[in-house]
Amino acid sequence: MTRAAELASSREGLLDHEAARPYRRSLGSDRSSSELDLDELPPPRSRGGWSPSPSRGKKSNKEKEKGYPGLPKAKRKGGLLRKTTCLLIMSILLGGLLGLIAMAIWVWRKAIPLDGQSPPWYPSPKGGTLAPWEESYKKAAAMVSKMSLPEKVNITTGTGWSQDLCVGNTAPANGVGFPPLCLQDGPLGIRLADHATAWPAGITVGATWNKDLIYKRGRALGLEHRLKGVNVLLGPSMGPLGRMPAGGRNWEGFGSDPVLQGIASAQTIKGIQDEGVMATAKHYVANEQEHFRQANEWLTPHAISSNIDDRALHEVYLWPFADSIRVGVASVMCSYNMVNNSYACGNSKLLNGILKDELGFQGFVQSDWLAQRSGVASALAGLDMTMPGDGLYWMDGDSLFGPHLTRSVLNGSLPVERLDDMATRVVAAWYQLGQDDKARWPNLPPEGDGRPNFSSWTNDKVGKIHPGSDDPTTAVVNQFIDVQGQGKDFHGRLAQQVAAEGTILVKNENNVLPLDPKGWTDQYQPHGTGKYKVGVFGEDAGSNPNGPNDCPDRACNVGTLASGWGSGAVEFPYLVPPIEALESTFDLGSVDITATLTNDLPKNWHSGQDLCLVFINSDAGEGYIQWNGITDRNDLYPQKGGDELVKKVATECLQTVVVVHAVGPVVLERWIDLPNVKAVILANLPGEESGNAIADVLFGRVDASGRLPYTVGKSMSEYGPGGQVMYKPNGLAPQQDFKEGLLIDYRHFDKQSITPRYEFGFGLSYTTFTFSNLALTTLKPKSPFPSPRPEGTILPPTYSTDIPDPSSALFPKIFWKLHKRIYPYIDSTKEIKTGSYPYPTGYNDQQVPSPAGGGEGGNPSLYEEHILVSIDLKNTGPRTGKQVVQVYVSFPEDVIDSSTGSKIEFPVRVLRGFEKVELAAGDTTRVEVRLTRRDLSYWSVGYQNWVIPDGDIVVAVGASSRDLPLSGTW
Repeated sequence: MTRAAELASSREGLLDHEAARPYRRSLGSDRSSSELDLDELPPPRSRGGWSPSPSRGKKSNKEKEKGYPGLPKAKRKGGLLRKTTCLLIMSILLGGLLGLIAMAIWVWRKAIPLDGQSPPWYPSPKGGTLAPWEESYKKAAAMVSKMSLPEKVNITTGTGWSQDLCVGNTAPANGVGFPPLCLQDGPLGIRLADHATAWPAGITVGATWNKDLIYKRGRALGLEHRLKGVNVLLGPSMGPLGRMPAGGRNWEGFGSDPVLQGIASAQTIKGIQDEGVMATAKHYVANEQEHFRQANEWLTPHAISSNIDDRALHEVYLWPFADSIRVGVASVMCSYNMVNNSYACGNSKLLNGILKDELGFQGFVQSDWLAQRSGVASALAGLDMTMPGDGLYWMDGDSLFGPHLTRSVLNGSLPVERLDDMATRVVAAWYQLGQDDKARWPNLPPEGDGRPNFSSWTNDKVGKIHPGSDDPTTAVVNQFIDVQGQGKDFHGRLAQQVAAEGTILVKNENNVLPLDPKGWTDQYQPHGTGKYKVGVFGEDAGSNPNGPNDCPDRACNVGTLASGWGSGAVEFPYLVPPIEALESTFDLGSVDITATLTNDLPKNWHSGQDLCLVFINSDAGEGYIQWNGITDRNDLYPQKGGDELVKKVATECLQTVVVVHAVGPVVLERWIDLPNVKAVILANLPGEESGNAIADVLFGRVDASGRLPYTVGKSMSEYGPGGQVMYKPNGLAPQQDFKEGLLIDYRHFDKQSITPRYEFGFGLSYTTFTFSNLALTTLKPKSPFPSPRPEGTILPPTYSTDIPDPSSALFPKIFWKLHKRIYPYIDSTKEIKTGSYPYPTGYNDQQVPSPAGGGEGGNPSLYEEHILVSIDLKNTGPRTGKQVVQVYVSFPEDVIDSSTGSKIEFPVRVLRGFEKVELAAGDTTRVEVRLTRRDLSYWSVGYQNWVIPDGDIVVAVGASSRDLPLSGTW
């Protein structure tokens, strides 16, 4: 059974795994490696879950005799000789087979280093040491101190896939009044829910470069989740960052630059959490492709390992997570992949050393769904909550936490204080977001209606309350509450605005755009018939004939493309196709529209049109689903014959405008320079208001103000070795070396002097702008190192370290166990056997707190402003428009790090700030961007700190990464 089928069947609560029970050791006896020993994971099983039938026993002599019916014994010698020969051959073959099996086992064991290549960092730092969280931790400590052991386990363990109404659910701590939590995807809206907005995707949001608009979308996201009863929103996504342009989930994030990702993530989180919903920064970290992302999912026993150096990790992949923590994100989701051959959800350096110590994260770490690969080891490494609660396989009902976590505390293998911190982090986040406010978060029934008012598993009003179990109990699970807003507050308006501002005009010869609804312009006069003839071409201009939600989790490319697929996708309440908006915008009294909503034109097709609008696309998505063999894209070309469609139309039509809906960069080289292709728009993934948003830009109701959040190259190879998806495994644990370091996307193009088709940050407007009068004002003098890490003045909560009485964790005497539901209880006190537990190597080593730490997001000194960059921006064109003022930094050459004596290499330039400004025609304004110490520093591997290098730092300002008319030194 494929995972897609598992998901589908689980919605009816019918799934029953046929696979054998996987190998698992009790948490109380887990070994000392940073994750479950990789050579002892279960062997891979096919996606279909097939297992061979058990072998039959040996035949009796009588049965053998029956194989030679009617032959006297004397006649059987030749047969016996032949049989002996066969047996000899079979023995040789069997010996060879055993040799191959032995070799396979040896390769399995040697596939990756046993303990990984990530250094140990223990123990897990306790939360509650920073001022912004102080009061929440005081309240949380008071509550957790009253919890029983099973209650602490309840709130740190999911109840199991589809056991409750949300995609992730924890059980309550009833004795202290802590409710069950609902965790729900996601970054584009409320997954598997009704009457909720299908927002433009993250890549479209990043293309707006509009901080205020990003915040507003985040706030509306938070409001909708809160009104549906969701406690934890599983987004935004900032990993994958977009190292590989064909990455299947790049579209969930905001673009291929850490600063753009960081600012957009922070603004989104602020919006979500201002509505009292916990946001989740995901996927932590270096989760850059879908192929081999998860153990067993791609028929490899281990997930891919992203092997990355310390500097690239800090300056690229951690950057947006630091920004997210700085604004107080409540949760961080660790990813499926390994990092330096240690699973991200069991990597103590990543979780304890970097996230909780260096970056000062005060919330809770949750696993991606089934990303946890060990028990005690992952808890010691910093994992605070497992999701969805199941163990190594979907719906196996055998959690790596749950009762195993209870046993591990009772037998002394997991320190009580670690479980207390896990529980306190969850409760503190709940208090921090004000979810104890009964006005916003009512009590559970019967005292109130404080539960999710929708079900992820059925569209019916009445359904099972525990659909993944054997419980037949039903209730009203879908109340069909509309959370999209009304009137002027209808969220579709905001979604349309975001989609329009995230639309990028990259070519506009002879100002063919914007269009006139009447068709005719001063430059283009009517022909003999008088009517302006418009042809609309391409399947992407129309609708999926079976509806926009025809394919589970949007996993197909039919009709107009408004979203990628996977857990980040949502149900469309409606989807406006481009053809509908075009027909309602053109004046049909003077315009004749012909729509050919297919990518296949008739053989003898001739245009006869004055204007041709061609819509093409390119789709991708999450790895548990495939469409036409695609998850990560197989290439960067348009799909479904889009290139050929454009070429055919442009051969006949003198004015051809191409609109591309896509999950990321698309190679346009097969037709971009054709003389009749006059304009090209990259519209990304616009969400439910797709047609209206593209019409806004095509007809100039809004300025074309989107800017590229990625580089558009001329071929896949131009992105360099680091930009290539690994489509075939290079071992049982696929190894992906991030050898390019900092040089991803535009940084690679700049370093290799490759001229892209369209550079990062590029985009045209319907008006023109000039930049002038650059001034660099020093706000704080240059010094190499940040201030010393602040002395900690707030102590974390403390609790009794006494191990509870095992009888307190027994199942209640009268208790109805639901099939495959995860409980915190044990069956007998005899299960608890104490002994010496082999803690991980380095567990008792004294760790030195990072000098780069001391506050949320790192040392507060890193965020002190050092330079005020200011310029004059003037609208020199004919109409009101928006421009993105982009600030890039180039570091000195020949920098030597005094801690290592090594030369430090830098990208040619790196984005460090931006502001989007609207100006009326002829107006001028002063634009300011402030640069912090972190913006002006590099990560020193030797000092383990951020360092401002000696020498002149060049600050350049302009309209894109390669259009920087102003520069100065600091």
